[in-house]
Amino acid sequence: MAPEELAAHRDAIEAELDALRGADRRLEKLDGEIEKARQAWRKAADDLGAKRRKAAGKLAQATTELIGELGMGGGHFGIEIEPLSADKPDPNGGERIEFMVAANPGQPPRPLRKVASGGELSRISLAIEVAALGLDAVPTMVFDEVDSGIGGAVADIVGRKLRALGTGRQVLCVTHLPQVAAQGHAHYRVSKAAADGVTQSQVQQLDAEQRQEELARMLGGVELTREARAAAQRLLDDVS
Repeated sequence: MAPEELAAHRDAIEAELDALRGADRRLEKLDGEIEKARQAWRKAADDLGAKRRKAAGKLAQATTELIGELGMGGGHFGIEIEPLSADKPDPNGGERIEFMVAANPGQPPRPLRKVASGGELSRISLAIEVAALGLDAVPTMVFDEVDSGIGGAVADIVGRKLRALGTGRQVLCVTHLPQVAAQGHAHYRVSKAAADGVTQSQVQQLDAEQRQEELARMLGGVELTREARAAAQRLLDDVS
């Protein structure tokens, strides 16, 4: 290196040293910000955990009572709260939440995601939503097979619970039971037809007369009788 280049080289080295010292200061600042964020997360997670533990017992008890009304008598619903490691802050809080269910008397509770059938899952979901009515903001809900394995008085209860749930949001329910269908604020018939070798599905909203006819068909089969129509009208008149 030529003598005349030494001054410029010195300046370049000093600039690099300043940058390294600045990087160290930035790292210290970032470490401090990370620690503050970790402490803020810990406080928020602790607050959320306390609220979860307080609400879990109430929700579990209310849901257990409701699934009994919905045809799962003797079943039990519980909420398991398992602490997570604080070393890895989770955006969902400091616990893992697992819904546990025993669908029948004498069975040990197992994770809902592993044991519930389609119909049971729909009824448990309905029970949870009814138990938490007014606390969440889900605008649209879809229930399929909620009437699987039930009938009679239980079907009527399911229909009434769905209707209550639908007063504050949009609830869509696929059902084959007239007791459930009669409780809807609106009634749609889903049908399939083949045209030119292609099967097409059609959804039709029913007016009052068509609705009575459809409920009568659901009650009595293909041949509509006066008794079936009268029974259908009674279902509609009993809606409250």
